[in-house]
Amino acid sequence: MATSFARRAWTPVPLSNSLHGDLRKFIAATERPWTVLRHGPIEKLEANLWAVEGVLPRGHVPRRMCIARTTDGRLLFLNAMPLREEAMRKIETFGDPACLLVPNSLHRLDIAAFKRRYPELRILTGAGSRHRVEQRVPVDGGWEDAPRDRNVSVVPIEGTKLDEPVLLASSGGRSSLCFFGDTVMNLPHLPGLDGLLLRLLGSTGGPRVTMLARWFALRDRRRVRNHLLRLAETPGLVRLIPCHGGVISKDPAGVLRRVANRL
Repeated sequence: MATSFARRAWTPVPLSNSLHGDLRKFIAATERPWTVLRHGPIEKLEANLWAVEGVLPRGHVPRRMCIARTTDGRLLFLNAMPLREEAMRKIETFGDPACLLVPNSLHRLDIAAFKRRYPELRILTGAGSRHRVEQRVPVDGGWEDAPRDRNVSVVPIEGTKLDEPVLLASSGGRSSLCFFGDTVMNLPHLPGLDGLLLRLLGSTGGPRVTMLARWFALRDRRRVRNHLLRLAETPGLVRLIPCHGGVISKDPAGVLRRVANRL
């Protein structure tokens, strides 16, 4: 397990600096360099959807990046997670990197490194997170600006403070819901002091909206519950893909209903 990671002191730099021609210097001054932590292989979930799981720095909590492809070949990165060079080059064969979707302001760790690698990458986030995301990279738009077609769409989860989204990817009559923020997690009980703390906070032990998410991410539990119940009715639903925790492919609709009804 990789336990060391590079850090660079973050120095506040006015966003206006990025508007005067030198975007690369702006990004370099506000984020850490491309830093690869331990990660697994790229998993092909559907013809237009891939996922790779890694870890967060200094902890046992897993994180996942998904890559969705539109019918015209544009790639959407759901979270920014630097991978080994051979893995990144493999992803680049899937299509053209077009957008990085930042689900909330807690998921900013590696967004500038991605922008540095792909200068034309459009950064999209929700209105509730835009101010803090812009402390790291210029933001190009919100969820309404995300590419969408008959197979890929991004929808804000109703009732969240941070305007977290869910991405729906469809292929061959099968549908996947990507919860790439922190609203829905599926963490097992984890080892160590961090694991004990997360267990006491009700953040581990299976699919759920965690206690931390209820405190910090939800504005209206009833609206979140009702939206999750509607998402459970997605035609052809075969899997739920959280950022943190295992992919749920056994009775995903039933699992999502149970998660919603516990709110």
